[in-house]
Amino acid sequence: MDVNSDLGSVEAGTAAASFADIAREARAAASRLEASDAETRAAALRGAATALRDTIATILAANREDVAATEGDPAISGAFRDRLALTEARIEAMASGVETVAALPDPLERVLAEWRRPNGLLIRRVPQPIGVIGMIYESRPNVGADAASICVKSGNAVILRGGSESRRSAVAIRDAMQAGLAAAGLPATCVQIAPTQDRDFVASMLAASGAIDLIIPRGGRSLVERVARDARVPVLAHAEGLNHTYIHASADDEKARRIVANAKMRRPGICGATETLLIDDALAGFIWRDAGWPWSALMRAGRDALVLGPRGRRAALVLRPRGRRDALVLVPRGRRHAHALVPCCVAHAVELRPHCRR
Repeated sequence: MDVNSDLGSVEAGTAAASFADIAREARAAASRLEASDAETRAAALRGAATALRDTIATILAANREDVAATEGDPAISGAFRDRLALTEARIEAMASGVETVAALPDPLERVLAEWRRPNGLLIRRVPQPIGVIGMIYESRPNVGADAASICVKSGNAVILRGGSESRRSAVAIRDAMQAGLAAAGLPATCVQIAPTQDRDFVASMLAASGAIDLIIPRGGRSLVERVARDARVPVLAHAEGLNHTYIHASADDEKARRIVANAKMRRPGICGATETLLIDDALAGFIWRDAGWPWSALMRAGRDALVLGPRGRRAALVLRPRGRRDALVLVPRGRRHAHALVPCCVAHAVELRPHCRR
């Protein structure tokens, strides 16, 4: 595959590359996908994972061109380039993620509820695919594979529009996903990408009532706000998060250490990195004194220092890998409302299940 040749052809403005044509192809593909069984969809994803591994060299070559094109641009930060860059390990993680989605229980072939009316009529509530989903995201190439795999698994066609900086990578990843679909006998057009980086294409997606059934933006505040403001189709949006990890008094010490270190240090620049670590007051003194806890590594990741709280206690560890104040806070004993604030709870599930929202 010649990624540059592909890009040149789709950006030439041909009628086949128009939004109307892509939306029409996606609608037809969605109908085929909806009629497919769970094993066919899972096989398509397994095939896509294999294709991602088989084309690692092609994907890496495309990604190197994307990264090189950002060099010298003062508006592009090092954290941005890290999110944009792919390695063999990251592509392997991408393929493994697609396989994980393939192995999940089928979301469609299940009964959500059923009841019988007094006249004997049996009524069942069953899930149905949404149809055609538009995914608008910034320049993090793995998002395309993640979104495509989830959409295919749930019986939905998807039109992907990533950031312009990752366009070559997006083409290479799309080709791998389409190879898996074709091998399973499903239309390759179940997964498509925007044929141009022209912003008019995004405007067409947002105005495509009847052609796109749902728009999902994934990115910074400005992107999400623009989509929510301008869209004429339903939007599944997110707000800015503050990722917390909470260590309960009953947590397994070794497991908690590994979770905390991984949550912050695996890739500090991504949006899912832990920003606030909450520690049960019953554990605070022990954890601060324990040399086995990775405070020095966490501080290196955050490029900041410990902050002393009341009575000289170490009350906060401020981490700023993305220019934000990410504080480690001690939770006083008995403040059970803290359970409702954190997306990651390190504790015995039986104790936290009534309190922990994920």
